[in-house]
Amino acid sequence: MATRKPGTTAKPVSSGTKSRDKGTRGGRPEATASGPRPGSRPAGRPGNGRPAPARTAAPVKAAAEEAQSAAPPLWFQLTTWVLSLAGLGVSIYLTIAHYNTAVTLACPASSTINCEKVTSSPESMVFGIPVAVLGLAFFVFLAVVNSPWAWRITWPPLRWARVGSMVVGIVFVLYLLYAELFSIRAICLWCTSVHVITFILFVLIVFGAAAGYGTAKAPSRA
Repeated sequence: MATRKPGTTAKPVSSGTKSRDKGTRGGRPEATASGPRPGSRPAGRPGNGRPAPARTAAPVKAAAEEAQSAAPPLWFQLTTWVLSLAGLGVSIYLTIAHYNTAVTLACPASSTINCEKVTSSPESMVFGIPVAVLGLAFFVFLAVVNSPWAWRITWPPLRWARVGSMVVGIVFVLYLLYAELFSIRAICLWCTSVHVITFILFVLIVFGAAAGYGTAKAPSRA
């Protein structure tokens, strides 16, 4: 045990009570550089204290992306366009054969298949207009509205005109089939090819309308 020499006084052990804690002033904590200053607003909030709205993409860009996503697949666009061009080619050939007697349709003549008998029958005229000319106008319209460029247009009247024309076309095909089988009693191979093309286009266009092809979808909200 240590002894104390006479005449000396013991120095009190510093307990740290006399010295002030670092970072304090008069018992109050000092504001550090990393902390917020008094009277300052929290970062990321506007002057009214509400959270700042998150930035969104431009509405025009979002609408363009949605419209592009509503376009039909490339194979669908090319299929409808090629079929329309094929029907247009056959219609041109039938129209030329109707007005030019020197042109003979490449078609066998028998009791069942006879293109000349069908194209020269009274049923080959509707309201005084040759059926070949009506078919020509019909496929000119389809070649335009079924082109890949037209499929990217989301104008609603164009979509309804496309569907409506196919409904009218398939009804007209049913009339011509009835006339060939029961009135003329002969079949035209060239006319039959037009009927088949019209029927395939009818199925594709109705399917495309049900799938929403050629329509603009509403931009999705984040």
